[in-house]
Amino acid sequence: MSRHLVRIDGIRADGRHGANPGEKLEYQPFVVDLEVLVEVGEDSLEATADYGALTDAVRDTVMGTSFDLVETLAQRIAREVFGYQNVLSVVARVHKPRAAEMLGVDDVSVEAEVS
Repeated sequence: MSRHLVRIDGIRADGRHGANPGEKLEYQPFVVDLEVLVEVGEDSLEATADYGALTDAVRDTVMGTSFDLVETLAQRIAREVFGYQNVLSVVARVHKPRAAEMLGVDDVSVEAEVS
């Protein structure tokens, strides 16, 4: 068995997350980056974490939930991905482009880790 760090960057999904007035009334864009430590035993898809399934889980979580805090969203994503076979740890970074735009900065993001 060996350990590998899998990165999936730029998973885009629209969601209704935010604590400010009106943020949950319409969908807004979110971007998620994942770092997933997997244990791989052999050269087969079943021996690692399926990138497509992880990406779908992230999108489902962003689109299918609603939280006041992006911190809570990041934690939920990390927990969902951690539940997949062969996953040893997860770092989920959630970017909120509209918040960055409103603040006049390059990026606003929150990171959560589960191991």
